[in-house]
Amino acid sequence: SRPRKDRGLHFSNEPHTDFARAESRRKMAAAIAAFKERLGRGPRQLDLAFPAAPGGGRSTLTSRNPARPGEVIGLVPAAAPEDVDQAVACAKAASRTWAAMPPRDRMAVLSACAGVLRRRRFDLAALEVFEAGKGWREADADVAEAIDFLEYYSRHMRRLMHPVRLGHEPGELNHLLYRPRGVAAVLSPWNFPLAIPAGMAAAALVTGNAVVFKPSERAPVTGHALVEAFREAGLPDGVLQFLPGLPDVGRRLVAHPDVPIIAFTGSKAVGLQIIAEAAHVRPGQREVKKVIAEMGGKNAIIVDDTADLDEAVAGVTASFLGYQGQKCSACSRVIVLDSIHDIFVERLVEAARSVRLSPPEEPGSGLGPLIDERAVRKVIEYLDLAGREGTPALLPDFEKRLGPNFLGPAIFTGIRPEHRLACEEIFGPVLAVLRARDFGEALAFANASDYALTGGLYSR
Repeated sequence: SRPRKDRGLHFSNEPHTDFARAESRRKMAAAIAAFKERLGRGPRQLDLAFPAAPGGGRSTLTSRNPARPGEVIGLVPAAAPEDVDQAVACAKAASRTWAAMPPRDRMAVLSACAGVLRRRRFDLAALEVFEAGKGWREADADVAEAIDFLEYYSRHMRRLMHPVRLGHEPGELNHLLYRPRGVAAVLSPWNFPLAIPAGMAAAALVTGNAVVFKPSERAPVTGHALVEAFREAGLPDGVLQFLPGLPDVGRRLVAHPDVPIIAFTGSKAVGLQIIAEAAHVRPGQREVKKVIAEMGGKNAIIVDDTADLDEAVAGVTASFLGYQGQKCSACSRVIVLDSIHDIFVERLVEAARSVRLSPPEEPGSGLGPLIDERAVRKVIEYLDLAGREGTPALLPDFEKRLGPNFLGPAIFTGIRPEHRLACEEIFGPVLAVLRARDFGEALAFANASDYALTGGLYSR
């Protein structure tokens, strides 16, 4: 049996909702209907903690439904760069009392927040359906992952809260203790608008740091829902500052001398800018900044010539079309051995062609919208490029689009590792197919990317 001292560390993933059960479908449908009813009364109006400067106004972040861009989900006052100083000062002041609290009290807040998310699970999933364009399973999984982060970090603080003895030399007693750094900046993306900020914020909070949280301007209402959950869980005022805004707010936050930790998830280009910016030591800065950055992926699945093609086709299709390919973990490259290349591609194309475009609020939605018009333009630019680099095996049918942000799947063969389609993150339903002579070459192709996040292999 598990030793007693380890029982508090035991962690189990929050189960995903089983939508094969009628009761689960009923609850999700009811949450979606309730959300639509609220939308009928007008978009949600959120407040910002910081008043505008005298004589000045604020711009507004307008959150829109990607499936119907004319439908406004919420209106959020945008913080200005000058608000960063006040937010950091408030967080810094609150961090002193928060850091002095017993770790078990901080852990209890995280567990209580996980409980709030469990109670609101279907309502939060419905919000993500409408604000982020996620289908039922993707939205539910994001809420489940947010719960996982809260519970995981709460449990593992048990390990960090106790001093660690270093050495056993006679006459010496040396202990290693962990201390909070102060204020952490959390900069989160739109594609996992609850789970990723929940993880970054929870890790910072449970270890005694205060947080200034800037959500993506494409999903600020879901970010605010996370802040509300922490408040309901008993997080003291000031410890978590909500700072929605445009990229200039994020840049000001990263450069602030009183922000020693920056947690970022997003594009490689922005992440590298943050790392470079954090290397500059400014007047009044007492610590070297620590950057924790997750910067995307260009993930490959290798299909070996011994693979079960039924499984491989289903898996690749699910990975490259899940959430319209708008995930850093999506399969954007499939590397197929020469002897099975043609039959695999033929079957993959038919499988992808059978996935229907549909609004994400529909149960069993296949392929929903991209997040906004900017994302659509980027994908179309890559489609033009891909047609020059490779051979189209499947192209989107523009006549079947359900709205301006809907775009069908695209598959291109004849792609080489040095092609841009094989190297650059696209964030859309576009798949590059690379042909390898043997398994060794397939591994070399998979590793010929600047990214290294996830990957897969179908083989017996």
